[in-house]
Amino acid sequence: MLRFLTAGESHGKALTTIIEGLPAGIPLRADFINRHLARRMHGYGRGGRMKIETDTVEILSGVRHGLTMGSPVALVVRNADNQNQNWRTVLNEEPVPDDVAKVTRLRPGHADMAGVIKYGFDDVRPVLERSSARETVTRTAIAAVCRALLEQFDIHIRSHVVRIGPIAWGEVALPANPADWPWDENDASPLRCFDKAAEAEMVRTVDDAKARGDTVGGAFEVVAWGMPVGLGSFMHFDRRLDGQIAGAIMSIPAIKGVEIGEGFGVAAKFGSQVQDQIRWDDASGWGHLSNRAGGTEGGMTNGQPLVVRAAVKPISTMMRPLPSVDLATKEESVAHVERADVCQVPAAGIVGEAMVAIVLAQNFLDKFGGDHLDHIRGAYTAFVNSYAVAD
Repeated sequence: MLRFLTAGESHGKALTTIIEGLPAGIPLRADFINRHLARRMHGYGRGGRMKIETDTVEILSGVRHGLTMGSPVALVVRNADNQNQNWRTVLNEEPVPDDVAKVTRLRPGHADMAGVIKYGFDDVRPVLERSSARETVTRTAIAAVCRALLEQFDIHIRSHVVRIGPIAWGEVALPANPADWPWDENDASPLRCFDKAAEAEMVRTVDDAKARGDTVGGAFEVVAWGMPVGLGSFMHFDRRLDGQIAGAIMSIPAIKGVEIGEGFGVAAKFGSQVQDQIRWDDASGWGHLSNRAGGTEGGMTNGQPLVVRAAVKPISTMMRPLPSVDLATKEESVAHVERADVCQVPAAGIVGEAMVAIVLAQNFLDKFGGDHLDHIRGAYTAFVNSYAVAD
């Protein structure tokens, strides 16, 4: 079982994780993890925090000479902003003088109100620190470790932005095989959108929101290709892969909707327009003529690329804050302003990749798992040959 636990606050000393259940023999380097952490920091509309942080990982255990050892892998990403004496006081683990300012003005749309009621706080600071999307740095690092496993079997995961506010991409022509899409070139663009004409409009939308002291959301698409048939299961509700993916994506802060394949679009169609016809090819074995299902059928991968889209709401913290209520006085006030992005959709897409990678790695090890990468490779090869090669 591949499992992990994360810890850390947004402005605390560090973000940490322990990953347990990885087999031995997976090639893993810090620079591979750092490459994905850097991708998460990119995107037009990011705030001032990204000018402070470097988001580089330190591997504390579980890796020797560039290979996992089968023991728990411990990672840490230190927060550069914590070097500010103010944050060291605000988030000190030891008792401090009572004159440390409390955050009491609640932010609509954030975890503030529900969090202080649930945990009995008289200060929003503990809520906003842990509920912050900064926690996804750790999940991105965990996912990089999962990618290191999956890429040994030619499973690759990338994302792109398909909407910013009212501006949607025009679904420009791309090669049929996602492996041939210009991913690296797209990653270098401002909003990671393949439709460059739409992207120019998206940039103007972000600029307009910033000028008004507002924020803007959008949507991203995650594509994973190279999957074998049969990850997940129809046997029990909690083993259905599409359900696990939907839950994982929804766990990302600000995500308000998820669809797989054509998703909500199938509601307006007849069955004859939706189902992916099955084909047999003597050279490549079983497959489908289309991919409207987005790579899953019956809670399992079907060998087609996995396609997941998510709706991202605008960030709750705005430079021109909405009216709200003060926690301490119960009187009307404006919401608290915490440094934040204007648009986080490109970064959210990277975190979406991360959550898909984690779920796929968990299910991959559940089906093919062994104590060493070579054991897994043998089980994987035998299974794929059972359906992908003609008798």
